[in-house]
Parts: sequence; structure tokens; C-alpha cells
Amino acid sequence: MISADDVINQPERAQFEAFLDEHRKALHDCLDDLTEEQVRRSLVPSRTTLLGLVKHAAFVERVWFDEAVTGRSRAEIGIPADPDESFLLDDSDTIASVRASFLAACADSRRAVESLELDDKLPGNRRGPIPLRWVYLHMLREHAQHCGHADILREQLGLTSELGDS
Repeated sequence: MISADDVINQPERAQFEAFLDEHRKALHDCLDDLTEEQVRRSLVPSRTTLLGLVKHAAFVERVWFDEAVTGRSRAEIGIPADPDESFLLDDSDTIASVRASFLAACADSRRAVESLELDDKLPGNRRGPIPLRWVYLHMLREHAQHCGHADILREQLGLTSELGDS
């Protein structure tokens, strides 16, 4: 993985991808060294758990790099219609299965846009056509926010975190 420091003088697309990949790695790694019980533990009033956070991150990858790119419906993609539902865990959700789903979603995201340019318009967003550049910026914001959530949840479990290294 290329770090954000390695792309300071690279084109904007390389910078977006490096920063996004750092956030993806942090979300994946937020489950490190934890038990299945810990990652499911409810520590805040919302539905947010560490495992649910990573499950939701896979959902947003599919929304922004599948639905927005292809115009396929969420039902066709096989994801919940409502973002809040993407945090819900069932008995089949484990650290391994949620990580695998997240990694697959990230790989699919990369493939979905590899031939596109930053100014290419994506047809499948409810707002109407949006440029790929906007999707990258939105995903950076989304994943960065969730990395912060993960840091706080890990702190509440009594763990120090290195997810938000600056």
C-alpha cells in the first residue's frame, strides 16, 4: 500500500486513492486483537459497534462505487436500502466474514473506477450524475469519520489505538 506521504507530488487521483486506502486499512485493522464479543459490544446509544462499523463501511463502498457507478439498485447489489440497516449484525457476522466482505467491497470499488477519470460523471446517484472526484471526496470524509468512531470505541474497550496516526 502506498502511503499518503508517498504521493505528495503525484497526480490528484493517486493522492485520493492513497488516502482512501489508508482509511480502508484503518477500518479493517480496528478489529485487530479483539474478541467476537468485544467487536459486537454496544458502547454508545446508537447501533454503532466496531463490527457494525466495518460492515457499514462495506455497504458505503458498494453504494458509492457500485450503485453510483453502475446505476444498479441496492436490491440488485444485495445491500440494505437504508444506511442504518447496514450497521445491524446477525449471527453469521463474524470478524472474519465482515472483514472478507469489506476487503471484497474495496477490491470491487477499485476495479469499478479504474478506467474512469476524476471528472467522469457517474449516473447512479439520487442527486443525479456526479463526478468521480466528488465520490472520492465523500468517501474520504465518510471513512475518516468512521475511523474516528473506531478509535473512540477501541478506547472505550480499554485499548489504545494507532488508527488515527497523524
